[in-house]
Amino acid sequence: MNKEISNIKGALWDRIAVTIIVMFFGGFAILTWFKPVSDMSVEERRKLKDKPSFSVEKIVSGQYMKEFEEYALDQIPLRQNFREIKALYGTYVLGQLDNNELTIFEGHIINMEHTLDENSLEYAANRFNTIYDKYLSDKNINVYMSIIPDKNYFNGRDYTLKYDYEYLVEKMCNDVENQTYIDIFSLLDLEDYYRTDPHLRQENIVDVAAKLAESMGTSISTDYEQVQVTKEFYGTYYGQMALPVKGEEMSYLTNDIVSNCTVYDYENNRDIDMYNLDAVSGNDPYEMYLYGPLSLITITNPKADNEKELIIFRDSFASSVAPMLATAYNKVTLVDIRYVSPEYLGNFIEFNEQDVLFLYSTSVLNNSETIK
Repeated sequence: MNKEISNIKGALWDRIAVTIIVMFFGGFAILTWFKPVSDMSVEERRKLKDKPSFSVEKIVSGQYMKEFEEYALDQIPLRQNFREIKALYGTYVLGQLDNNELTIFEGHIINMEHTLDENSLEYAANRFNTIYDKYLSDKNINVYMSIIPDKNYFNGRDYTLKYDYEYLVEKMCNDVENQTYIDIFSLLDLEDYYRTDPHLRQENIVDVAAKLAESMGTSISTDYEQVQVTKEFYGTYYGQMALPVKGEEMSYLTNDIVSNCTVYDYENNRDIDMYNLDAVSGNDPYEMYLYGPLSLITITNPKADNEKELIIFRDSFASSVAPMLATAYNKVTLVDIRYVSPEYLGNFIEFNEQDVLFLYSTSVLNNSETIK
């Protein structure tokens, strides 16, 4: 009798457990289907999948279920909470050393990119050489190149996989023609970067800007006021890793020269400020520096004591360096050839007797398919 009662109780609890599981997953499936579609993941800074279109052909081929699975993973309720739970479990329970190819070293979130793509380096060098051949070769122009290492360069763990940064620099120097290389690796360490973001802290790289200017035969202002804009900056890596880490301080540098510069955005035909303070509360606070990814902008310095001009071919890292370099030149032009093709530059820039600086991070050089 007791055995029968025990079996009945066991079967009852099994049914209850199955019912709870079905209700849990069924409820989430219903919520996922009917909840408003989210366009963006603020934490990951990427566009989320849209609900797939329905058709008999897609059902028969299996394409619909594949697209719906991708949509459901992106649109599931409490998605960010589940991402945090997964990251915490993997890091602190399973002892995984990375999450989404990111790791934490000395308080910094670091992207552990470790495969060197020689084809990517060759493509980047080819695009730089195209610019030289088309616009610079027959002009009285001094051409320079400098490379900014990503944070994995400073990752000191024994197990860390990283590519050969010395080889990367050597190959770029050999493949990019008619340039003078400016080495800034020795001026940087991990604390010069944001903890939750790949970019450099502007207040920590005055010496880098000074080295670049000195190598190009001029000098920047070295006296700046540091203005703090927030104590809660969360960078790109924060959302990608999904671990609940603390925010950090974010500042910009200014002085009488910087504040009197005029900045023009050719992409949108407008005057802009050197620092876009509205971006601090937006999806990407780093866009505070020169409004982020703009294809072509100029900075004019009315207080310059010379007529020198500088053209910087750049990625996003240059946005925080350029305001300081602007103190050394009458005019600085920033060109991002990820957004404008080099073939059209002659329509906007008159190349003649400027200094030209190719300033790129290792992460862009190693993923140069973004360059036009």
